[in-house]
Amino acid sequence: MQLSDKQLSFFDTFGYLGFPKLFTSQEVSWIIEEFEMVIHTCGNGKNHDGSARTMIVPTIDHSSKLSTLLDDSRILGIASAILGDDFNYGSGDGNYYSGDTGWHPDGGYPELFAIKLAFYLDSLKSDTGCLRVLPGSHRLDSYWRTSNLDWNQSQDLLGILPAEIPGNVALETNPGDLVVFDHNTFHSAFGGSSRRRMFTINLHKHGKTEEELARVDGYIKHHCPVAHGFKIGGMYTDIILDTATPERLRHLEQCHERHALVHPNDTIIRPLPTP
Repeated sequence: MQLSDKQLSFFDTFGYLGFPKLFTSQEVSWIIEEFEMVIHTCGNGKNHDGSARTMIVPTIDHSSKLSTLLDDSRILGIASAILGDDFNYGSGDGNYYSGDTGWHPDGGYPELFAIKLAFYLDSLKSDTGCLRVLPGSHRLDSYWRTSNLDWNQSQDLLGILPAEIPGNVALETNPGDLVVFDHNTFHSAFGGSSRRRMFTINLHKHGKTEEELARVDGYIKHHCPVAHGFKIGGMYTDIILDTATPERLRHLEQCHERHALVHPNDTIIRPLPTP
């Protein structure tokens, strides 16, 4: 899969892209089945009561079948077009969401560095918790950021609810759709149920210079499983490593190695598997 010049320009301008019906109904069936297995057997999904969000990090790594999403030509095409074909896999979370999330970015990088691929496993509309974005907010010089307004306090500041901020876009989705956005992009969800299913694949640029490697290390420090309280012995599980193709290992190698530098006390040293 390749992205067109128009798609890349749209992403550069607005900080997100949507891919309706990227996956077939048959693919959606096994993706949901594997997701439910992971969040119940490796997370706390069986105890989810809707009072708060239930999260697990990582998600696809706990399933050999979900791990193959990193081998999928559609995922590889999207990621390579935006980040370069040597991108890193930066883990990802799985969720039963409950209630509103409020406006927030996942980063504040000075340039394009990391993206989130979001898989929503329930049909979501504007009033039932779909993803919302503030277009252009990925740019540090955008008004969304330079105004220094807290968009979650818009009712007190502007007399409108956060979900009613002019210019925000509700990205209604069905299972099988994929939404991709820059980590810098402000996003939210409002009005959703107490058990919205969603998981992510986070990807970022491969570090080459000292400055870029420092950025990779910073990402690992704040976004890896350990940072979220999940100690799995390293950046990745044995499942995603031991089932990896040579192509997948390209996207795992750097973070696998640098996790030991960033979190030495939470890393079980093991060599990268030999294809």
